[in-house]
Amino acid sequence: MGYDLAIVGGGIGGSALAITMARAGARVLLLEKSTAYEDRVRGEWIAPWGVTEVKQLGLYDLLRAAGGHHLQQHITYDESRDPASSEAAALALGMFAPGVPGPLCLGHPLHCQTLFDEAARAGAVCLRGVSVEAVRLGDKPSVTYMHDGQRVTAQARLIVGAEGRQSLVRDAAGVALNQDKPHHWFAGLLVRGVEGWDDARQAIGTEGDFGFLAFPQGGDTVRVYGGYALAEKGRFHGADGARRFLDAFRMRCAPQNDSIAAGAPAGPLFSYFNNDSWTEAPFAPGGVLIGDAAGWNDPINGLGLSITYRDVRMVSDILKHTPEGATPDFRPYAEERAERMRRLRFAGQLQAALDMEFGEAAKARRRSYHERSAQDQTLSFHAVAILAGPENLPPDAFTEAHRARVLNG
Repeated sequence: MGYDLAIVGGGIGGSALAITMARAGARVLLLEKSTAYEDRVRGEWIAPWGVTEVKQLGLYDLLRAAGGHHLQQHITYDESRDPASSEAAALALGMFAPGVPGPLCLGHPLHCQTLFDEAARAGAVCLRGVSVEAVRLGDKPSVTYMHDGQRVTAQARLIVGAEGRQSLVRDAAGVALNQDKPHHWFAGLLVRGVEGWDDARQAIGTEGDFGFLAFPQGGDTVRVYGGYALAEKGRFHGADGARRFLDAFRMRCAPQNDSIAAGAPAGPLFSYFNNDSWTEAPFAPGGVLIGDAAGWNDPINGLGLSITYRDVRMVSDILKHTPEGATPDFRPYAEERAERMRRLRFAGQLQAALDMEFGEAAKARRRSYHERSAQDQTLSFHAVAILAGPENLPPDAFTEAHRARVLNG
C-alpha cells in the first residue's frame, strides 16, 4: 500500500502533522520509535504566538481537554533589585496574541500521547516500537523499518522528518545542519509539592552564578530550569544532584523560590547545551523536515513547541493546496523559517547575555538594562519577539545596532 505521507517521528510535530493531514483526507503513515513517551525535559511551554498556531491547526480544544494550563503573568527577578520592585513590574501575558490569555503548558509525555492517539482517531496508520533502517527520497520516496519483527518498506509521495535532532530524513536529504557555539549549561526538572506559588505566574531570575526559570503546570507542579557556566559541567551530577539543583533556587531576590526548593523532584534532571542550530533549506525532492529535525532555537527562549507548530501549519497548508499529482513547493516555508530562526537566534543571544551571564559586570549590565527598559520599551523587543512572534517586530530590532543599545547602553 502506498501513502501520501510517511512521517518519521511520532512526537508533537509528527503527530500534529499526521492529525492535520489525515483530517484533510490524506493517507498517512506515522512511525514512532518509543513504546512509551518519557520525560526528557523537553517542550512544555507554548508561547502565545504558538498557541495561535495550535488554534489554526484545530488542536487547541484537544490540548485544553488534556489538561493544558495557561499562564497569565510574568515576573523577572534579579539580584540588582529588591523583590517588591520586580513584582510591581509584573507583565500581563494576555497582550501578545489576540484571544490568547497567555502561554499554554502541558506535560510533554501527555502532550505527545494525546496527539498520537488523536492521529489514530483521525485515520492515520500509527505504529509504535518502530526502528527505521533506511530512508529514500527523490522520485520514489520510501522508508524501510522494523516493526513486530517484520521488515517493511513503505512507499509514500513524501517523507517527513519529525524525529528530532538526530534525523535520518535530514541525512537522506543531504541537508546541512548549522550550529553555533554553546553559551552555558541548561538543566531542567519537574517538581511536585510546590506550595505557595501562584500557578498562573511564570518567572525568570538571576543571582550569583545561577539563573532560573519556572513554569507552573497547574496544581502543585512546576517545571523549572536553571542556567550555569559551561565550566561547571558536573555541578549537578551525582545521586543528590536534583536536591542541589533545587537548593540553587533559593535566592534573596526571589523569596518565592523557597517553595520550589522545598518541593520534590518528580522526574529526571537533565542538563544540555543552550545552542542554536538551523538549516538553510529544510527540504529536498521527496522529503521535508519539521521541528528540531529542521534546526532548533536556543532553549533559553523556550520556543521549541511554538516553532514546531508553525512548521506543521505551514507544511500542511502547502500540502493541502498542492494539486493532486503535483510536486509541493516548500520554498515559501524555507524562506519564512530561515528568517524566523535568524530573528529568534538574535533574541536568544540577547536573552542569554542578560539572564545567563554571571559576575559583577553582568550584574551591572542587567541593572542598566532594567533601568533603561523601564523608560524605553523598545529595548525589550527581544522579549516581545519570544512572546508575540518574531515577525511582529520591525527588522531593525534584529540588528547589531539594536544589540549595542540593549547591552552597552
